[in-house]
Amino acid sequence: MALIGITVVVLSLAVVVNLKGASLRARDQEYQIKEENLMAQKTEEEQRTKELEERKIYVQTKQYIEEVAKEKLGLVMPDEILLKPSEDR
Repeated sequence: MALIGITVVVLSLAVVVNLKGASLRARDQEYQIKEENLMAQKTEEEQRTKELEERKIYVQTKQYIEEVAKEKLGLVMPDEILLKPSEDR
């Protein structure tokens, strides 16, 4: 009778360990997917940071200042000639 009891306990422990192992493997897969997503986000943010650094340098240039002056303020350089379309069409 003792041998049957010990066998039942050992089998139940084996089942519990197997079930816990399966849940741990599933959780490990979830964590791997999260890690891959986070690595992709990190790469995107590093690219965005690089673009922002380039933009920061660009907005300090004379070319950017001239662009803004022309587009937003309507200013022109002294040697530029503006051509306006005729309205008689």
